[in-house]
Amino acid sequence: MGNSSDLKVLAVIPARGGSKGLINKNLLEIAGKSLIEFPIEFCLRSKIVTHTVVSTDSEKIQDKSLKCGALVPFLRPPDLSSDLATTESVLKHAIDYMESNFSINYDYCVFMTATSIFRPENLIERGIEFLEKNHEVESYFTGFRDSKNYWELDSSGNFNRVKSWMKEYSSRQIRSSLIREDTGIGTVSRSQLWRAGRRIGNKVHIENNPDPFSSIDIHSLEDFRLAEFAHMFRNSSV
Repeated sequence: MGNSSDLKVLAVIPARGGSKGLINKNLLEIAGKSLIEFPIEFCLRSKIVTHTVVSTDSEKIQDKSLKCGALVPFLRPPDLSSDLATTESVLKHAIDYMESNFSINYDYCVFMTATSIFRPENLIERGIEFLEKNHEVESYFTGFRDSKNYWELDSSGNFNRVKSWMKEYSSRQIRSSLIREDTGIGTVSRSQLWRAGRRIGNKVHIENNPDPFSSIDIHSLEDFRLAEFAHMFRNSSV
């Protein structure tokens, strides 16, 4: 990976306090650990991450994140705390704040959410190593390969197959597939993308993540219960 100690890497975990589907979801606990702790601990385990920052508008999340070892150098402004605020604007705000207030220029940025708690180990290291070796690639993240058929509803009210190959039904082992983008599990991007208000670039590398639990994105009570069960299952001896 070259001299990785010279790289400056910013990890940002957006965690808004005003969730409506599941109240205070980022502070809910699974096996005694709040959801916000999962990505914080993951980033802190990585020796290559320079700063792990939680971007939040909540003092409760700020307090919890600080106790877990993350930086929370600001509370997110109101215009970035509404339901309509984009992830891209939140990430741009975070890197702009950190670079201007800490006099640092980051080489890479890592995005993770607290609503996805199942992620492959050493993802950050693999992503940065790949980008260091492949300068034309802008972003590295995980995806889930899916061979199911998908349909879309057009403006005339007609259902159409998303891809023409979906007209042919065959064994999933040999048919084509789509890849579900899972940037919230973990995304490594070149820092200039975030400065330009983009989460990922057009030239990407997607690491196949076959873990079926990766589809659990916690936004409802049902999602939370599924994550609880999945976590218990993973940590059982059965």
